[in-house]
Amino acid sequence: MVNFVGALGRKTIRSVNRLMDLCALTYRLAAIAVPLPRTGRALIKRVIVEQVYFTAVQALPVIIPVALITGSMLIVQFSQLSGQVDLGKLLVVRVLREIGPLITTIIVILRSATAVTIEMSYMCVLHEIDALEMAGIDPLHTVCFPRLVGITTAIVSLILVFDLVAIIGGYAIVKGTTILPVEGFFQQIAKGVVGTDIAVGILKGAFFGITITVTCLYHGLARKNQITQVPVATSRAAVDCFFYCLVINIFISFIFYV
Repeated sequence: MVNFVGALGRKTIRSVNRLMDLCALTYRLAAIAVPLPRTGRALIKRVIVEQVYFTAVQALPVIIPVALITGSMLIVQFSQLSGQVDLGKLLVVRVLREIGPLITTIIVILRSATAVTIEMSYMCVLHEIDALEMAGIDPLHTVCFPRLVGITTAIVSLILVFDLVAIIGGYAIVKGTTILPVEGFFQQIAKGVVGTDIAVGILKGAFFGITITVTCLYHGLARKNQITQVPVATSRAAVDCFFYCLVINIFISFIFYV
């Protein structure tokens, strides 16, 4: 019993320390943005654009089919209850508030979060981070901050794309391939959507982007001596990102809708 309590206590202390380190890294990255340093602005902007392209534009071939499948599936299921429930309100609740942000975040974690962790880990193992510091360049300015802005912007944009494709594209697929009763669909959507739903989706995207980036940077920049430690850090980063985003999603939904 004593050993169990001791192990639980050590685990709790490590978790709290990690959470505090993540908060400290988030604060340092936020301090960089206010004000944005004059030196290296061209490089920072270029890295931001490249990160947005990799995270958002290159993810569209994955996001769009998933959104179409999800939207059409939900419309088909809910249209069977058209006489009992408000189809538009149900889609707003499911897609805009929960499914859109979560599925988009999972795709970003699988594609971009793991890539950022691997990139940062290799830069540490190959001493590229040390080389930047020895040259008088702060890695937080040129490496970390652009990725924070790029990934956060990409996630918010992808959530909006997912919601639009899921609702409009899903309706088009169901309307063109089935005879299900979906008349007045957009009128129901218009009545069901309120400003809070859109704001919550954007807010979740912003928090998810910050959380994913900071978590991946933290695991990637952790001191490593061997390349074999890179897969371990990548796996931990992916799991932590999913867990933190799930907690944030529940917390924000609880604040606005409970």
